[in-house]
Amino acid sequence: MRLCIVIVNYKTPGLVMDALASLVGQLDATTDQVVVVDNASGDDSPERIEAGIASRGYAAWAKLIRSDRNGGFSAGNNVGIRSCQARYYLLLNSDTIVRPGAIATLLAQAEAHPEVGISGPRLEWPDGSAQISAFRDHTPVSELLAAAKTGPLSKLLRSYEVAADVTDQSVQAQWVSFACALIRREVIEAIGLLDEGYFMYFEDADYCRAARAAGFAIRYFPSAHVVHLRGGTSSVKRQVAARKRPPRYLYASRARYYRKGYGVSGLWAANLLWHAGRTLSLGRELVGHKAPHICEKEWRDNWTEAFRFFKS
Repeated sequence: MRLCIVIVNYKTPGLVMDALASLVGQLDATTDQVVVVDNASGDDSPERIEAGIASRGYAAWAKLIRSDRNGGFSAGNNVGIRSCQARYYLLLNSDTIVRPGAIATLLAQAEAHPEVGISGPRLEWPDGSAQISAFRDHTPVSELLAAAKTGPLSKLLRSYEVAADVTDQSVQAQWVSFACALIRREVIEAIGLLDEGYFMYFEDADYCRAARAAGFAIRYFPSAHVVHLRGGTSSVKRQVAARKRPPRYLYASRARYYRKGYGVSGLWAANLLWHAGRTLSLGRELVGHKAPHICEKEWRDNWTEAFRFFKS
C-alpha cells in the first residue's frame, strides 16, 4: 500500500465526513486507504460514520475501526497505523479540509526528498489565511518567553520562540503540527509508534524530536494546503484563548515532554523560568491595569503535574 490516512474521531462524526469528502478525487483506491478510528466515543458516531461511508460510496477507500478505549490522540493514531502496512502514513485531524492537490503534493515532495521523515503542509483558515505550521522545540527558555510575553525579551531570544515565522518557502523545521503530517514508514520502523503516555498535546513535538535524533529531517511544504478549523476536536484551544483553566492532560503532557526530553532538572528549569517570565508579565499587568494573559491556576497546574513526575 502506498498511503494510509488515519483520522481519529471522538464525537465529531460531522467533521469526519467533511474531511472524507475533501479527499474525494485525491486518492487511488488501489493503493491508498483511509482508516477512521473511533476513540470509544460512546455515542452514535461509529454508526453515523459507517453509514456515511456506505451511502456516499467511500467504502472502496475508507473504513472505520472501533477502539475499545479512548487512550487519547497518540493511542488512536497508533490503532490506525497498526491496521495497515503502507509506505507513508498521513495523520489527519477530523477538523481538517484537504485542499485539492494537497495529497499529491505531499507525496511528490516526500519522494523527491528521501531524507525527510516527517513533513507538514501549510495549515490555514477557511478564508485561506495562514496558520503557524512549522515550529521550534519547546525548551525551558521558551517557557520564560511564553510567560513573560514581553516584546524586547522575545526579540532578544527570538531563536527560542516556539512558533516559527510563516513563510511561503519550503523550510526545515524542528517539528510540524500533527493536525496533518506525513510520516515515512522508515521513521516508524526506526523509533516506533507515537508515545501513548501523551493523552493529547506535545506528542507531535516529542515524536519529531525522536525522528530527528534518528537522523530524519522534518520539513514544511507550503505548496500543500490544508484547512485546519482548530478546536473542532478539543475545547483546549478555546479555553486557553479565553484564559480559562484547561484540562489536566495538557499540563500532564507538558510535564512528560520536559521530563522525557530534558530530565528532572529540565522540568525544574522549565517551571522556574516560567515563574521568572510570569514575574515580568505580572509587574506589567499591575502597572498597566491589564488582564492576565495566562490561564487560571496555570502556575499550580504546572507544578502539580511536575510533582507527579518527580514522584514517579
